[in-house]
Amino acid sequence: MTEISPLIPHMERVLEAKTIQEIWALHLAKMAEYGFDRLLYGFTRFRTAQTQFGSAEDLLMLSNHDEAYIDAFVRSGLYNHAPMVRWALENEGPASWRLLQQVVAMGDLTQTERKVVELNQKFGVTAGYSISFRDMSVRAKGAIGLCARRDVTQDAVEEVWAEHGREITVANNLVHLKLTSMPFASSRRALTPRQREALEWVGDGKTMQDIATIMGLTPATVEKHLRLAREALDVDTTAQAVLKASYQNQIFIEAN
Repeated sequence: MTEISPLIPHMERVLEAKTIQEIWALHLAKMAEYGFDRLLYGFTRFRTAQTQFGSAEDLLMLSNHDEAYIDAFVRSGLYNHAPMVRWALENEGPASWRLLQQVVAMGDLTQTERKVVELNQKFGVTAGYSISFRDMSVRAKGAIGLCARRDVTQDAVEEVWAEHGREITVANNLVHLKLTSMPFASSRRALTPRQREALEWVGDGKTMQDIATIMGLTPATVEKHLRLAREALDVDTTAQAVLKASYQNQIFIEAN
């Protein structure tokens, strides 16, 4: 009888997961088995040349790092200047944090980059791997930083990667694909059922009067739902709202 890889049952549980929180919990537990006890995942579908990852409000960010580290590194925007984040924006696949060690050794760092290195050293974020995911859209970008335990050296991480790197990469790619298929509301607020329905009918090409008839509402009430949807999504037009809600998997989804 063929032996089943222990990764298969985990992948099945990830595929069956119904929420972002459930997926993330499964992934944290699995990566901890390889010695990566702190993870930082980020994904956007609104990347721009000027802001790299786009608006922070549209960034899906998941992490189990200390809140103080998240405040200093992510919420402050300092991550935009991190060498490994820049690498992730320009490349695809896994990369050893030895790259960062080499950059530090060369001493060719800006003042802000040195601040990133000092912050990482303070919180023990010194050994690990990053994975930059391949996405279909040029506006989309996702990446994850796998940080090893504080007592683990980069040499030890390299040994783990030599033995398990392929399965770690596959597991992370699966989680990324699963996460990006889940409904994700921005940090402003999620759409209400009525707002989602109105946007779906707009996406189907219905007129305002058609939508009012279908939903059993007045045109004015339909427009109110669309206006509130635009505000929730932080866009100017209904067409932009349909596109953004679709990107976030908030519309045209099966109701729970």
